[in-house]
Formats: sequence, C-alpha cells, structure tokens
Amino acid sequence: MTTNNQQRNPLLLIHGIDDTGAVFYRMGKYLKQQGWSVYALDLVPNNGAVGLDKLAQQVADYVAKEFPPEQPLDLVAFSMGGIVSRYYIQRLGGINRVQRFITIASPHHGTVIAYGSLRPGCVQMRPNSALLNDLNSDVAMLEAINFTSIWTPYDLMIVPAKSSQMPVGREVVLPVGLHPWMLTDARCLKVVAETLTEPIKPYPQFAYTENFQKSPLGDSNI
Repeated sequence: MTTNNQQRNPLLLIHGIDDTGAVFYRMGKYLKQQGWSVYALDLVPNNGAVGLDKLAQQVADYVAKEFPPEQPLDLVAFSMGGIVSRYYIQRLGGINRVQRFITIASPHHGTVIAYGSLRPGCVQMRPNSALLNDLNSDVAMLEAINFTSIWTPYDLMIVPAKSSQMPVGREVVLPVGLHPWMLTDARCLKVVAETLTEPIKPYPQFAYTENFQKSPLGDSNI
C-alpha cells in the first residue's frame, strides 16, 4: 500500500438510521468538486430492524466488491453509520483498509432516544448496550488510524450529545442547530475536507490485529 501522505483515497459514505446514501448529496457533491472519488451504499434495512453488526457486514461486502484488496479507503459516517462503521473497522478487518475515519453525530456511548424502539439495531444504540460496550472495550484500536469525531452540543437525536465524544482521536465540536444539518452545514463540510487531507499514519496500522482483535459478537451478545 502507498504511504503517500497527500493521497486522496476513495471515500465511502455511510448513512444513518432511516436514511439512504442520498442524504450525503450536498457533502458528496462538495467533495467530488474538490477531487475525491466518492462512494455511498444503501444499508438495508435502514430502520434498525436488524443488528448493526449485520449492516457492518454489508459495508465489508461492498468494500470487497468495489475496491481492489490493496486499495486503502477513507470512511465518513453519519449517526448510526458511525457505529456500523466502527463494527466494520474493529471487528470485520476494516482496520487494515481504512486510513481516515470520520464520524458525524454518532452515538458512540448510546442515545436515550433508542429506548423508543425495540428493533435490534435501536437496542444496540442504547447506552451500555452489549455491542457498544464491546466496541468501546478496545476503542484504542482507532488510535492506529486517523480518527475524528464531529458533533454538535445541540443534538436532539444523540442524547446526551456528549455521547459522541471519544477518548481517542480528534474531536471537533460545531454549534449546529439540528442533527441532520450536520451533513449540510458549511463549517462541517470544511472540517471534513480538511480532515481528509491530513497526513495518514504509516502502515502497518495495527500490527497485532490478527492475533489480538476480538471476534465479532455472537447472536447471544446482541
């Protein structure tokens, strides 16, 4: 793999609950104009009816199908998509493909809004869920890549909003009024573009991944 710090990797966008890849229309257009090759997939179903680990497998399958195995990638993920992407990175080998990873308004420590649904994916986004506790138990994995969490303190979907804070990586807090506005706010778009041009960490990113990476959660843990 190339370690050219100025490279612009193919960029994969991962949407949130009840969304499709179309939610990134403005961001995708903005980044394409600045020279990125932008990809997005539609997670199915998108309403929390299946576990986020199952959606993460869709990400893994898409990457395997669309990109050669030696091609590094960058990921930008919104809301639920951030947790789906973390599962892909931390449990399905994505740590060996992804060089820059940005989450936007993602419930890394859960959101109380998720108590409003019994759907498996929503249950997994509750505070202290088995899936979130598992991912957060070795969140240090993300130190091997360029990781950034962007969030707003005014978020009414990620409650409390500080759930988007992470103990690793870079944090960017923007005073954006509503959860969905994060994907169209000019300040957020600028931060995303700047972050995607930051020097990458050299490979091997996570040399002990094969020996020490946790196995994917079984159905009994979800």
